[in-house]
Amino acid sequence: MEFQLMETPEAHASSEVQVPTRDGTRAIKDRRRRPTPRFSRFSFYGGRRRSIRRASEKEGAYVDRYGFWSVFAVCWVALMNLGDSVFTLIHLQSGGVEVNPVADKLLQTGQTGFVLFKSVLVAVALLVLVLHKNFRMARFGLWVAAVAYTALNVYHLSLFQ
Repeated sequence: MEFQLMETPEAHASSEVQVPTRDGTRAIKDRRRRPTPRFSRFSFYGGRRRSIRRASEKEGAYVDRYGFWSVFAVCWVALMNLGDSVFTLIHLQSGGVEVNPVADKLLQTGQTGFVLFKSVLVAVALLVLVLHKNFRMARFGLWVAAVAYTALNVYHLSLFQ
């Protein structure tokens, strides 16, 4: 009995198809030889890789799933950003002045526009940081953002006294 590789559309549709040859080797390259891409169909739903498998991938590898602390930090920064937006609007209505020129330009779009645009800008930045969670600078940036937004909200709260 002899096995032959047949070129069919089904064989190209999935890189996981294994076609045995006579000597027992694989006729189609193993998909695991390639690193996980930055964006894949698993990036936004039902990912498979939560952590690295090889020590050489420890720094700079992409994974499909994100751990608790990464998700927590992203949610925390998003929540603190929303709090900053609300506190900014409250302080401006009380006679405060916005000193951030970017936020001042966003405020010219109105209150709803300010909150939406600011949220979208921060969400895009958070998306970039969480996709690169296995890069030292991205982890550092995510935690710096969490600490900075927390400190900013504490400052906002101290202005009420």
